[in-house]
Amino acid sequence: MHRRDALRAVTALSLGAAAGCDAARPSAVPATASSTAERSPNTHPTPTTSSAGPILPDEVRHGPRDRPQVALTFHGQGDARIVTALLDELKRGGARVTVLAVGTWLAANADLGRRLLADGHELGNHTQHHADIKTMKPQLAYAEISACAEAVRAVAGSIGRWFRPSQTQYATPTIKSAARRAGYPTCLSYDVDPRDFTDPGPSAIVSATLAAARPGSIVSLHCGHEGTVAAIAPILTGLRARNLRPVTASDLFA
Repeated sequence: MHRRDALRAVTALSLGAAAGCDAARPSAVPATASSTAERSPNTHPTPTTSSAGPILPDEVRHGPRDRPQVALTFHGQGDARIVTALLDELKRGGARVTVLAVGTWLAANADLGRRLLADGHELGNHTQHHADIKTMKPQLAYAEISACAEAVRAVAGSIGRWFRPSQTQYATPTIKSAARRAGYPTCLSYDVDPRDFTDPGPSAIVSATLAAARPGSIVSLHCGHEGTVAAIAPILTGLRARNLRPVTASDLFA
């Protein structure tokens, strides 16, 4: 065989081998198909205010201790007349607070929800029916949170930043997982609890709140109690006398 013929034979074999390798290799999946297969659809609402502050852990119980601020937070349900009186007191006192609303209450009192937003307060999620969420199965816990999220969205235009579990101070891992799934990366707990829901009287609510409040504290109060309404003005006066400014939860963590 001449040298030229030998070179042609080697070239033909090389091309044949390359063709064989390409035939054996699985064909590439088109980029659009691959991304569709790997991407699970996100059908859950996401908070629109997550950029309002730093990334937080899955539960907060206290705010920054290096600023003279205290977050007043309210469990949101109760007689409309009492809630209206509460909003009046907060407006007179120049305080802005965070209200974690029960979904069924908010749906029935959307006008109060709109008013509290107009007054500069913050609206969040406190489950749909205010049942004992820590005893619920994961899917039911998620349903409670997501249903309330839609009630908040209907009034506020977004699901809000904060979720507070119902009938428990601290979130369990199941609650935290359900909250994340519903669009709430952080559960909002508290460190000051004057137990105003037991109706101990305004003076007891005031003294318990002021005795425990520190820079960064998150105070747990309730909307539907007349004693709480009567306690608002002296609480605000007492906090400011100690150079503690009442703010919303988002402002506390801004």
